[in-house]
Amino acid sequence: MNSPYTNIQLLKSFNLPIGFRGRSAAIVQCWWLVQSTLFSCSPQFMFGWRRWLLRLFGAKIGKDVLLRPSVKVTYPWRLSIGDFAWIGDDVVLYSLGEIEIGANTVVSQRSYLCAAGHDYSKVDFPIFSKKISIGEQAWLATDVFVAPGVSIGNGTVVGARSSVFSDMPKQMICYGSPCKPIKYRVTD
Repeated sequence: MNSPYTNIQLLKSFNLPIGFRGRSAAIVQCWWLVQSTLFSCSPQFMFGWRRWLLRLFGAKIGKDVLLRPSVKVTYPWRLSIGDFAWIGDDVVLYSLGEIEIGANTVVSQRSYLCAAGHDYSKVDFPIFSKKISIGEQAWLATDVFVAPGVSIGNGTVVGARSSVFSDMPKQMICYGSPCKPIKYRVTD
């Protein structure tokens, strides 16, 4: 039976670009094994251990970064986290592209930073990556989605369950789906 969608998306024609992962398949598999055992099974208080494991695989992790054991990082060699940042429970750092998180920034539980996607307008559904940048002293509240190529400014707060598809300016309170700047962040 022929589908009326025959020429819209043919996944059998998909090809992963050469070098897309940034490391060999063996290194990727080794990281995924380490992440699913030594990283995710480590006790909550072993932040230094998890920082060390990520650095071992090429991540740039700053001083006293707190990463929960349930954090998922696809490719650590494409991850940079500044000093004193906090990465919460069940956060996914889908680092097929670069992800940069600034110092003193909080990425709260269940947030998903997605640095890659597919071009749905092409039959072969090609994959692409675009860098995500989260500024210093920002806070992504629980369950925030950040799309490929997005930058979030220094000191910006993104409200719970927001979906961020475009850049957010610095020192703003932003929320919604799609996320929009609402008002300036005022501190004491």
